[in-house]
Amino acid sequence: MGPLAGIRVIELPNIGPVQFAGMLLSDLGAEVLRVDRATDVATGRSVAGGTASAYSVIDRGRRSVGVDLKHPGGAEVVLRLCEKADVLLEGFRPGVTERLGVGPEACQARNPALVYARMTGWGQTGPLAGDVGHDVNYLSIAGVLWHLGPEGHAPVPPINLLADFGGGGSLVVMGILAALVERGRSGQGQVVDAAMVDGSAQLMSIFWGIDSIGGWGPRGTNLLDGGAHFYNVYETTDGGYVSLAAYEPKFYANFLRLVGPLGFDDLDPATQMDTAHWPALKVRLAALFRTKSRAEWIEFFAGTEVCFAPVLPMSEARLHPHNLAREMFVDVEGSPHPAPAPRFTRSATSVQGAPVKPGANTDTALAEWGFEAAEVERLKAGGAVA
Repeated sequence: MGPLAGIRVIELPNIGPVQFAGMLLSDLGAEVLRVDRATDVATGRSVAGGTASAYSVIDRGRRSVGVDLKHPGGAEVVLRLCEKADVLLEGFRPGVTERLGVGPEACQARNPALVYARMTGWGQTGPLAGDVGHDVNYLSIAGVLWHLGPEGHAPVPPINLLADFGGGGSLVVMGILAALVERGRSGQGQVVDAAMVDGSAQLMSIFWGIDSIGGWGPRGTNLLDGGAHFYNVYETTDGGYVSLAAYEPKFYANFLRLVGPLGFDDLDPATQMDTAHWPALKVRLAALFRTKSRAEWIEFFAGTEVCFAPVLPMSEARLHPHNLAREMFVDVEGSPHPAPAPRFTRSATSVQGAPVKPGANTDTALAEWGFEAAEVERLKAGGAVA
């Protein structure tokens, strides 16, 4: 059983980062009950029994009850659930759960030990707190996006890993775990305010330090952003790509020793950090890497300690020998899922179930959380749950 076995989490309906956080908590062994909308916003029809694709990875590992949070009885259902929960996770704009009657004050009145975790883009306070936004917007004002992309070009939006999942979903899970540890000492719950803009800035910590001493230059000219010839991605003759990260002097020396006979015997390892030569050396290395296929370069650098790896798409990453040996991907109803991480010596983690259908477990889950069967039927008849 995972290290969070016995921890009960209520996940209020939301997209992306909250779903990811719910998946992480489930992967770690928590019992996560997702409160899905009882009715579709656009059609007004019940969502109970709707579909969930096996490929909807971030929906895996929890059960779902269909609840109409705008129905007075629906709010009461959530408050009743809070009485038996350890954590409530929500990602609405500030003030929304309060208006629905399930804000922190109301929930913690039922259970003072409840950890109430709130994840938003802009945070619970500040001039932008009530504004809309997405991953790239949070990266924009956090001082992240400006620095992503090649020299001489506009910043490049990354896929939504940094703000949504790194600075959002992962951050709120860290906050939940910290609050649970503190609760073990105090016996009291608290509210966790996890903002994606905060988390994005936090991910840049080392670069804030470098920039404060004047050590970070324009986009695409620095050691770790594509400026260096020895820390870069290169195309191969067959249209593949390889990554080189010979940052430490010993690895750079190994790299030069290997490529020296291929036309690079004029390079001195001692000049590695002479940035004046980086642009020209990138051009030379780009030409070199285009002389062999990706497979040939893999063979060329095998076991040489130069910090080299092929750049793999998802379809190939699942089949790489290292990833297969670590069982880094697991099969869930015929679709590949990243395995739970991190790993533990005693508390074995596992995927607790396939992606959940909205409202698929309303009857059984509510019964296990203390609702009588007749009560559930009344709630369904009244439209509070589906």
